[in-house]
Amino acid sequence: MGTFSWTHLLIIALLFVLLFGAKRLPDAARGLGRSLRIFKSEVGQMQAESSASDAPAATPATPAPQQQLSASAPQAQPPVVEPQQGHKTL
Repeated sequence: MGTFSWTHLLIIALLFVLLFGAKRLPDAARGLGRSLRIFKSEVGQMQAESSASDAPAATPATPAPQQQLSASAPQAQPPVVEPQQGHKTL
């Protein structure tokens, strides 16, 4: 009495088709699959971040060497701001 037989599952499937329609069920299943894939990737990223944050704490941190700018490197210039039309400048 506590287990589902194939007839119970068939009745449940027919109820879903009647309630949601045969057209909407594939879209719902596709959306559920996408959601599960996104959830799985996010959990994997969280686990990777937590293992990455644990790893540097165990190893001593070495400072990164500073890069020196050469004289031939182009210097960044500030952007030129043009006054908007219709506004008078002082």
